[in-house]
Formats: sequence, structure tokens, C-alpha cells
Amino acid sequence: MPVEVLVFVIVAVFVIVFTSSLSQRTGIAGPLILVAVGVGVSLIPGVAAVSVPPELILVGVLPPLLFSAAVSAPAIEFRRDLAAIGGLSVLLVIVSAVVLGLFFFWAIPGLGFPLAVALGAILSPTDAVATSIVRRLGVPRRVVTVLEGESLLNDATALVLLRTAIVAAASGFSFLTTLGSFAWAVLSAVAVGAGAGWLALRLRAWTTSATANTALGLTIPYIAYLPTEALGGSGLVAAVVAGVVCGQGAVRWLTPEQRISDKLTWRTIAFLLEGAVFLLMGLELWGIVESNLEAEEGLLAGIAIAAVALVILIAVRAAYVFPMMQVHTARVARSVRHRLSVDGAGSGRRTAGRMRADIEYFDASPLTWKHNAMIVWAGMRGAVTLAAAQTLPAEVPSRDLLVFIAFLVAAGSLLLQGMTLPVLARLLGLRAAGASGPPRDEIRSIDEQLRDAAQAAIDGDTLQRRGRTPFSDALSSLPRAGFVAPLDPRGGADAPEALEFQLALIAVMRERLHELGRSGHHSTTALRYVLDELDAFEISVKLHLESER
Repeated sequence: MPVEVLVFVIVAVFVIVFTSSLSQRTGIAGPLILVAVGVGVSLIPGVAAVSVPPELILVGVLPPLLFSAAVSAPAIEFRRDLAAIGGLSVLLVIVSAVVLGLFFFWAIPGLGFPLAVALGAILSPTDAVATSIVRRLGVPRRVVTVLEGESLLNDATALVLLRTAIVAAASGFSFLTTLGSFAWAVLSAVAVGAGAGWLALRLRAWTTSATANTALGLTIPYIAYLPTEALGGSGLVAAVVAGVVCGQGAVRWLTPEQRISDKLTWRTIAFLLEGAVFLLMGLELWGIVESNLEAEEGLLAGIAIAAVALVILIAVRAAYVFPMMQVHTARVARSVRHRLSVDGAGSGRRTAGRMRADIEYFDASPLTWKHNAMIVWAGMRGAVTLAAAQTLPAEVPSRDLLVFIAFLVAAGSLLLQGMTLPVLARLLGLRAAGASGPPRDEIRSIDEQLRDAAQAAIDGDTLQRRGRTPFSDALSSLPRAGFVAPLDPRGGADAPEALEFQLALIAVMRERLHELGRSGHHSTTALRYVLDELDAFEISVKLHLESER
């Protein structure tokens, strides 16, 4: 690695860290500051134009970034809003690409309709990194869930459309071929991603070292991505599916040490990759502008076309979101109520309970026109759009102009919508709805149920030491407040026995937490908060037990 590149990486890390601190102090979203810093540096005289290979973003950055987001994805909430997320990820991308294609076909002389649709496909998907701005605003959790789900999945639709449009430009368009390509891209990705996640969990369960386990975990996004791409599927969707499988299976297959190590590692990776994506996006400005200075179309034409394209994107998104989200929400809630009334009595208790929990969720957090307005305005484009544009073949007519338009739409969307989102949230009265942290009342409710389970295990005399011997009576009379709290063992019990008793209680409470998670009555946020507390306490108890021995 050249020394210059190493110096650049070090400086970039410092800039990303400093920007994060500045963002917390000023309230301005960190990604916006990073884009501005990158643009400012690119305009300094003497600074060489930066050109990032698109493969670096599409292959090097996106798989681990999407995987890290999928690992922490709220699976319960995703399932409930799957219809809405699917519509935004597939139907809206296709409609946006076609509408934009018609505009580009008219606005750019010499550009064929397939390539116009290709550019529309590049601009259509929202960016998973850009939606991190929304998450930091503290808008209602259901809005964040829908936006995150959309941004995790719509890249597949866009990239398949892009690939198909480029092929159609060279050899002609076939609807059946396009439909088959899309179906294969998604189905193969789901199969390979799920298989990779399942295999990784079992291999990691066999690896006892937390350090070695985390190192193995870093390969999972690429284990899912590479074979899927080789099969002609969507490697990004495979990485997302693998992330969801690993995130849901970690509770069962990994130890507390491994889960905490994973969480910290992927948080750090996501933090650095997100920052790098936005910084590079700003740094590429001058190189893209320079390549268009001498073009026949000129900069003004590109700016005008990009501005109209951004307006079209927002208009199409609004025209889809406002009616369709209402239809999706009403239909899903109605379907759940119908299923519960028809076969709820014949269903198992868990299934019926999950249906009732779904109804309570839809009733407690409806998507009103205010929420839909936030979903519309939060549909920002990002570095994925720019990277996808740079994959256009060199022989494409007006290629530099197309890349320039893609950059302007992505940067304009990010800056215009990203900077005004806090204002919109305040005007709509949606600000800080959940920004105060985890849901304390729900966490207290879960905590009480876990303590009830622990008390039942004590009363039923089912707790045993490793040697199948019972615990002393002094420990069995431990008050509820001491179930998950530092023990001061007294009353005839030695310290190791007291610590083993605490571990036995934690095992009972964790099993009860799993049952609560399967019931669907509690949010993913609250369940994970309690799990993190149990994990941290179990690690502490194990360390004390080792020191006692």
C-alpha cells in the first residue's frame, strides 16, 4: 500500500471521528458535514481529482455495511410491515425508473430508452447509509423501520433493472427475460444468504474463542455475496438475508461474550464505512465536474436535468406513498383481524397471541399522513447511486453527463432533504418520538416477567448446580431484587455457589426472554435492551466465578 494512501486513510478516520463529535455538539447530521468537508477539500487548488472505483463501493463497502444493518434489524417489526417495505423496495423502484426513463429519453438527445431507464434505475433506490440521518433524528420507530427495510432491499431491484437495461440496450428487451432475471436474482440471494447465515452460526457456535469468533464473523457478508453474484443473483440481498439470519440466531447459538464482541465490532465497522462513503462522495465532486466542463452538453444542462429528475423522484414517491401506504396498512391490519376471527380459536396459543400483538401494534402506531410525509421526504439517495452510475459501460453515449446527473441528484437529495428533515419533523410534530432512549415502561414490564420466571424456578426447586446437586436454602430465599444484582453471599453459602446460583437464574430468565420474543408482544428494541443487560451481567458473574476459583 502506498504511503500516500495510508496517510489518507488515517486522516479520513480522524475526520470521521471529529465530524461525529461536531455533529453531536451542533445537531447537524454527521453525513451532511462529511459531504461538505469532502466537497470543500475537492475544490482546494492543487488537490488531485479523486476517482473511486465503483467496485470498491459495490463490492468492498456495501456487503458489510448492509450486513451490519441487517444484523440489528428489528425482525418483528419488519415482518409486520413487510407488505409496505416490499412495495417501496420493488414496485416504487420500477415505477420511478420507468418515469425517469421517459424524462431522460426526452431530455438527453441520442440516449436510447433502455439506457434512459438504466439511469432511472440508478437514481431510484434510496440509500441505506443516507437513512442513518433519519434514525438519528428520533422520528417514530415505525417510520424508521419502513425506511430501513426499504433501503436494505431496494438496491437489488435497482441493480437488476440496471443490468437488464444495459443488456436490452445491446441486444433488445424481453419482458419474460427481465422477469425471470429478477426472480432468479432475489430467490437465489435468499437461498444462498440464508444458507450462509445458518452455516456461519453453527461454525461460530463451535468456535469457543470470542476473538476468533468475531474474526470469522467478518467474513459472513462476503460468504453470502460472492457465490450469489457468481450465480447471477443479487449479492447485496444475500448479505442482507445472511445478516437477518445471524441477528436472529445469535441469541440461540452465540455466547454473551460473542454477542457483545460482535455488536461492538459491527458498530465500529458501520461507523467508519458510513463516514467513508459520505466523505468520498464529496471528494469526487471536482473530478466529475471536470470531466463535464468540456462536454458538448455542458454543466448547465446537467444541472437542469438533475434538478428536474430530483423533483420527479419526490413527486413519484409522494404519489405512491400517500395512497399505497394507507392501503397496505389497512389491508394488513384487516387481514390479521380476519384470520384471528376465522381461525384464531383453532390456532395455537402462540399464533393467536402473535396476531393480537400485531393488531395492538397497528392500532398503537398507525401511519398517518404525517408519517407518510416523513417517509416521502426521507427518501434520500446516496453514494450507491454514484457508484452504480460509474458502472455504466465506457461506450455509453454521454456517459460523463449521466454520471454527473447521478452525482447531482444524490448530493442534492442528501443536502436538500437531509438538512430540512429536522425542520419537517418539528413542523409535523414527529420529532423526538422515541429519541429519549429505550422504552422504559416496556423494559420494566419485561423485567418483571423475567423475575417472575426466576421466582417460579426457585419455588419449584428446579435449580441445580453443575454436579446436579441442589443449592443451599440460604440462596433459595434470595429476594427478587437480587435476581440480577451483585450478590453478597451469606447464610452458609460460599461465594462460588452464590455465583453459580446467579448463573442458573440468568439461564431461566434468558429462556423466558426467548419466549417473550416469540410471542410478538414486545418491541425488538426493548427485548434487545434486556438481553444486553443479561449478557453483561452474565459476563460479570463468570469473571467473578473464575476469580473465586
